[in-house]
Amino acid sequence: MARPLQPGGVRADGSAAYAALCGVAGQRGHHGVIGAPAAEGDGLLALDVAMEGAAREKLWAARKALSPALRSIAPGKINEDVVVPVSRIPDLVAGVQALAHDYTLTIVTFGHAGNGNLHVNILYHPDDADENARAHAALPKIFELTLALGGTLSGEHGIGLAKRDFMAKAFTPETLAAMRAIKAALDPDGILNPGKVLPPV
Repeated sequence: MARPLQPGGVRADGSAAYAALCGVAGQRGHHGVIGAPAAEGDGLLALDVAMEGAAREKLWAARKALSPALRSIAPGKINEDVVVPVSRIPDLVAGVQALAHDYTLTIVTFGHAGNGNLHVNILYHPDDADENARAHAALPKIFELTLALGGTLSGEHGIGLAKRDFMAKAFTPETLAAMRAIKAALDPDGILNPGKVLPPV
């Protein structure tokens, strides 16, 4: 969580507190054994292992409610997913936190820690012209940070228009040419998602 919200989500020294919800497939009874050591470490505030039933449903309900609840903080939300190597998740979160400070924004980051796919949510008030501009100016910085950490632009949401112009930074010209060739072969009339994903030549 970048620029932590009050109350909660922040330690006494002002640094951010993080929460991870992990689901582990496998035999019953082994979830805690596998998941707990992965979650433990420096900075852990609390660990709640839900083995089954109501306890597990309670944790998942909290996770599902998280994204809609962000609208109570600010009516505007730019939600983009990015992916970094799992070992670089701390660097991504710290970088997003720094961007939140630099742009004076609230940015909430959560997602799938197991594969490095995180949802970065920039919260802002659309009717505040200055904040609106800062929110949209911060977005490309998040993509730049992701690529600098050896990551990629999307793991779930896709490229669309928002990330299209960063494709040239994420892929070599040869790879983009191959993508365009496949696109031309499968969509010769250019009617499928026109103008999306691949930047103009």
